[in-house]
Amino acid sequence: MNRMNMLQNKVILITGCLGTLGRSAAAMFLERGAAVYGCDLASPDLYPEIAKLQERYGESRLKLRQANMCDEGEVKEAIADVDRVFGRLDGTYHNVFTSGWKPAAEMSLEEWEYAIRGTLTSTFLLNKYAIPLLIRSGGGSIVNTSSILGQIVSKGCLAYGAAKAGVDQMTRVIAADYAEYGIRANVLVPGDFDTKESVARQSEQQRASIKQSAWLGRSASADEINEVAAFLLSDASSYVTGASYKVDGGFH
Repeated sequence: MNRMNMLQNKVILITGCLGTLGRSAAAMFLERGAAVYGCDLASPDLYPEIAKLQERYGESRLKLRQANMCDEGEVKEAIADVDRVFGRLDGTYHNVFTSGWKPAAEMSLEEWEYAIRGTLTSTFLLNKYAIPLLIRSGGGSIVNTSSILGQIVSKGCLAYGAAKAGVDQMTRVIAADYAEYGIRANVLVPGDFDTKESVARQSEQQRASIKQSAWLGRSASADEINEVAAFLLSDASSYVTGASYKVDGGFH
């Protein structure tokens, strides 16, 4: 399979499409032949590079929607709009999260629920309402973004770590529940990443710190993370489901 057309004619829904991973994914997936429906809580007007993508590919290939993936009604409306605009859905790439970094005794219930809702509940809602459209489209691929912090312990990473661990297990159960419908579900597990430009600008102190925690001794670029997402969303991964793909440079 030619990498440059590995997503040809697929309709991919990207949530958190204006974040670091989301913007990189939209550009990459469009370049590889997909039509992209992007949702984000922020306004697309704040990101001129997204406007340039829309000018290049047109609304027939890139549709943007401002939506809160933690709101059930807005998620339902977004999926209905995907169906209206493209008439099908072949894959989802969920990147929405909220964080919370406090030990248990110092964390309020509101802070706990904020992290869980933004990370774990948003994943549930997107998957819940995307699955019926994926089934009607003949099956497809679900990629939920987790984090290495859902698998290792970092002090204070209670709510975010628990939520990401929940995303891992949720995805495996979805893979089992919907395999008979031609749906594959996998988890992407990034370590430290940023834009290529930001990685290049890291200070020596930052690089030294990262080198201590990653065997490859550097942060990933968002494109490196999305190479694996593109694989999981493509037919090249047709026998991969219920898997957890670490893209962490050997984070330890």
